[in-house]
Amino acid sequence: MGLGYATPFLEDFKGEADRVLAVMPAYQGVTHWPPGRAGLVALSEETQLPFPDLSVDRLLLVHTLENTERMRDTLRECWRVLNGIGRMIIVVPSRRGLWSRNERTPFGHGKPFSSAQLQRLLRDTQFEPGDIRRALYMPPIRSRTWMPLSLPVERIGARTLPRLGGVILIEASKQVYAANPARPVTRRRLVVLPGAVGTAAANRVRWTRKSE
Repeated sequence: MGLGYATPFLEDFKGEADRVLAVMPAYQGVTHWPPGRAGLVALSEETQLPFPDLSVDRLLLVHTLENTERMRDTLRECWRVLNGIGRMIIVVPSRRGLWSRNERTPFGHGKPFSSAQLQRLLRDTQFEPGDIRRALYMPPIRSRTWMPLSLPVERIGARTLPRLGGVILIEASKQVYAANPARPVTRRRLVVLPGAVGTAAANRVRWTRKSE
């Protein structure tokens, strides 16, 4: 499943996945995909995805976190629908890159991230951050004259200036914990202590602790 504007990247998965779906947030609006075929896109609030728990194996977020006002709620909803061994890939604009500083590009809107900020956000929402990569070392230039240089620039940038890529790509998995008590649990119970029959002591009630 792709969330946000992930449809340009989903076509490659159609030959290997049982089902490929896209969800576009309500604030963003919806576009038809795939072209010329039955639609596979749903319009939904990003915090109320129309899927049952543990129903998604792979989740791709593009143009999602940087634009939503409810980042943690969105990630918690992603946690809900992702199955226990599922994986999520997030693509966000990098705070250090040039693309987040140019409003003419899709990555020039919303909140950019550093890798440390993104990892902290994932841990706060019960995800385990994994592999981190960067891309878009080519400056956001509109001229087609520079297009043939894009591939060499990407390769050189990844080797020499790895932290200056325009976007951050991070893989994450769910944190699933078993709740085991750290020590024996105790509970208070009323116990009638034996005493002389017919005396006030026989009716005295005291609190004691008993290990469960």
